[in-house]
Amino acid sequence: MISEMILPPASSLSPSVISYLDTKLRTKHDQEASSSLLLELESECNGLEKTLSDLNHILESRLFSYASFSSQFATHLTSVKANLSDLHSYTALSAGDSSLSDGTGRSELPALAKEVARVEAVRLYAETALKLDTLVGDIEDAVSSVVNRNLRKHPSSRNLEDVRLIAIKALKQAEDILAWVTKARPQWARLVLAVDHRVDRALATLRPQAIADHRSLLVSLGWPPSISSSSTIDTDKKNSAAVSNPLFSMQGELKRQYCESFLALCSLQELQIQRKSRQLEGHNLEVALCQPLWTIEELVNSLFIASQRHFSKWVDKPEFIFALVYKITRDYVDTMDDLLQPLVDEAMLLGYSCREEWISAMVSSLSTYLAKEIFPVYVGQLDEDVVTGIQSQARISWLNLIDLMISFDKRVHSLIVQSGILVSLQEEGNMQKLTSLQVFCDRPDWLELWAEIELNEVLDKLKLEVEDERGWSMDVQGAAVLFGAEEYKSPAISGAFLDRLSSLIDRCRSIPRISLRSRFVRVAGAPVIYKFLDSVSLRCQEAEGLTALTDDAALIKVTRSVNAVRYVETVLKEWCEDVFFLEMGLKEAESYGTSFAENSINEVSMGDIGCGILGEEIRKLEEFRVEWIEMLSTVVLRGFDARCRDYIKNRKQWQERSEEGLVVSRSLVDALDYLQGKVSVLEGSLNKMDFVGLWRSLASGVDKLIFNGILFSNAKFHDGGTERFGNDLTVLFGVFGAWCLRPEGFFPKISEGLRLLKMDKNQLQGSLAGGEVWLKENGIRHLSVAEAEKIAKNRVYNS
Repeated sequence: MISEMILPPASSLSPSVISYLDTKLRTKHDQEASSSLLLELESECNGLEKTLSDLNHILESRLFSYASFSSQFATHLTSVKANLSDLHSYTALSAGDSSLSDGTGRSELPALAKEVARVEAVRLYAETALKLDTLVGDIEDAVSSVVNRNLRKHPSSRNLEDVRLIAIKALKQAEDILAWVTKARPQWARLVLAVDHRVDRALATLRPQAIADHRSLLVSLGWPPSISSSSTIDTDKKNSAAVSNPLFSMQGELKRQYCESFLALCSLQELQIQRKSRQLEGHNLEVALCQPLWTIEELVNSLFIASQRHFSKWVDKPEFIFALVYKITRDYVDTMDDLLQPLVDEAMLLGYSCREEWISAMVSSLSTYLAKEIFPVYVGQLDEDVVTGIQSQARISWLNLIDLMISFDKRVHSLIVQSGILVSLQEEGNMQKLTSLQVFCDRPDWLELWAEIELNEVLDKLKLEVEDERGWSMDVQGAAVLFGAEEYKSPAISGAFLDRLSSLIDRCRSIPRISLRSRFVRVAGAPVIYKFLDSVSLRCQEAEGLTALTDDAALIKVTRSVNAVRYVETVLKEWCEDVFFLEMGLKEAESYGTSFAENSINEVSMGDIGCGILGEEIRKLEEFRVEWIEMLSTVVLRGFDARCRDYIKNRKQWQERSEEGLVVSRSLVDALDYLQGKVSVLEGSLNKMDFVGLWRSLASGVDKLIFNGILFSNAKFHDGGTERFGNDLTVLFGVFGAWCLRPEGFFPKISEGLRLLKMDKNQLQGSLAGGEVWLKENGIRHLSVAEAEKIAKNRVYNS
């Protein structure tokens, strides 16, 4: 019987029917069993007819109740109008009544005005509620009509779109009224909530139905197009002619249907943005305003599902996955500008670029696939390698995947830049949409794992460079060289550390969230600085332990380490002035509850804020440098003290004149020669900035040593001894004269002590009586009154 039936022409069948028959009648056995299929379809049709009948009964009952409610409401509204008319007549009569006294009229006017305002408010509320009820009724009717038409065997696409447009128009009108009520009549909050509840129920049906119809339409257009993996490797050559693009090839009725469906979805999305903006006013509006474009999402989702059959073959070769995704993104990106962007503009959907939405949707889909299918495999490989104790291959695979992600992001960003779209990639929202590294936003544990792998990789490479002695003797070179780097006299090892650290930090620049970038730098970057600090500290300790820094080679070894630390410290401070580090510093400060806004601009500088992310490491470097500069100064001063001990202990020499022809005391010559030799060695090997601090520290130490050992030691100074002491100090000042114009200024105590000794007897006696005032008047500012009195008492005049 079935074989004798006349089949309808294929053109009269809808795409869904053809797809269903293709699924059910694939083989000859399926065709022989078509009788059972017919019985099954008849049973389903009967069930659908019964469901449709029940829905019609429900619709009739609701229409009846709505008509009854509208009739009652109209009755009440008529009564309100009659009362308003009576009130108007009463007020007119009262105004013309001459027997009404002025006092009585004035007392009744406020109450009368209040009653008029109340009745007017009731009238306005009633009209608004009736208007909203009518619109919501239209919306619910349209939604029911859309659902019922979709249940029919041959729904008219034209009628469906018309009904959907009616529903969208009513939704926009209702939303405009609700927006006005929210601003002008906030006390009507319950009315707004009641209408929102009904509209939300309607949208919960209308939006999924519109998306389902849009998906069916895409299938009818031939989307997604067939994806050939044979041409995915060569992604640098763009051959648009070879790309099958159903969106460009659609014509006639299909094109009209697609454009109408596209506009309807855009209108629904624009409506939802308006509703969310109203509902979230005063709160975080990013939830409402930063939603992906639904129409683009539908294109990408279906295309990505079709691509996953290729992806599943390339788990061990992720470079093919990235190549295919980039090729698809590039091949169809112009379609977004030429065909779909005008439709978005026509729908008045502001703030959306189809090119950007297409790219961000592709990137997000790739990130989702990586998170579900690729990263778990790689994490499992790392866990297996931890058990076996061999991690090299798994680490290499992981780092290769990260390299592919970073390279993919750069190529994708170039597609946006080529279009001329001004997108701030530094903003977290835009950055997260346009980077495949967004996978780490939901999995911070993977970020920690990545940072540890990067750190171990860098430390393994640096270990060999640290052990190479040539790196400590050669000057710095490479990408980390600063302008004027020769002044730092830093060894090459410092440049090696900075190059590794710089490349490490550059790899995290595409991480979309500032807090995650900060965490990466903290986990992977900071330990590199501490490794550098440990290396230079070990070298300095070795030099000190072997010779106690008594020979020049040990001194040079320490100064090279100090130079390296000074150079790294300077570079890190320059980095921290960059916006990238300033943002992380501010974010880290916020996490510790520090409010910079509460401090004045004088108390908190941008440099202090910027060093927040690496501030602790920079302080450690500075402490190390200061500590070893003081150590060098102490060592040289100790040697100077040992060589001038006899000079200091010989108090009799200050009672005698210096020997004829001698400019300086014999016992001081060796000490001054030692001091000048060591300082010359330090000047040749230490950077200029730290050398200045070193020789000033030495001058201060020598000043205290000579003052306490000679001037404050009860030694008696005769005229000849004063002259002799003055000659010795002139030679001492000459040693430091190469680095300043007035070296005596860096020896304040012995300079002022010598000035006291050179005063005549009467003038010096005034110091004993004048006290602190006399000292200041005579330029003595670094000696106390007690010290000056003691020096004056030890001065012996020959006559």
